[in-house]
Amino acid sequence: MPGSKNYKLERKNRLVKVLAIETATEACSAALLVDNDVAQEFRIAPREHAKIILPMIDSLLASAEFSVNQLDAIAFGRGPGSFTGLRIATGITQGIAFSAGLPVAPVSTLAALAMGCVRQQKVTQVLAALDARMQEVYWAIYQTSQSGRVELQGTEAVVSPDQVAVPDASNWVGAGSGWGTYHERLQRRCDNMIESVYPDQYPQAEDIARLAVAVIETRQTVAAEQAQPVYLRDKVADKPKPATLP
Repeated sequence: MPGSKNYKLERKNRLVKVLAIETATEACSAALLVDNDVAQEFRIAPREHAKIILPMIDSLLASAEFSVNQLDAIAFGRGPGSFTGLRIATGITQGIAFSAGLPVAPVSTLAALAMGCVRQQKVTQVLAALDARMQEVYWAIYQTSQSGRVELQGTEAVVSPDQVAVPDASNWVGAGSGWGTYHERLQRRCDNMIESVYPDQYPQAEDIARLAVAVIETRQTVAAEQAQPVYLRDKVADKPKPATLP
């Protein structure tokens, strides 16, 4: 069964085709990567993700004149993030992967947030923070590698803004909603390390897709039934069910 094994893209002159979705925050997006080109649909649409994500996917595939069976993999933002948003992303990903026999590339939402900041703001060091509610943030430290992708330094965590892990060096940038909600507390914790802050930076499917290529190349894809959200908190919602495709 194609969906039960890992993929590695080895043939030269072969287009890599990845569908990616990201619904872990107030932003909702889908992207289609074909080799190095990415088309994306993106909206800030709280509580509308379940309504708009499938039309986004259909629009992208129709514009590219692709069917899901022509894809190499489907990627999704596996969290951390909103419980509801992660269930939506996981369920839809499982549904598409099951129906088309595709492998799944889970990608960290925080990594996508950092990657987007690197891509758009032309920076190399990102302190990624998403508002986790309950006076906490989802937190991770990322630096760019020689490949241009972001690499996690340490571990992802859900933690009080006053207790986040901080790097030793300076000239970091903050990105994500956590910097908007808890700016003073995070700034105080990070002292003089911060060069600039981008609180309106959201994780996007385009960056999920770009990071997914490395997941595929390093044989870290999973079968549809193994695609699960990462909540970080001990309180975990019910396991999502695969979505029924129209």
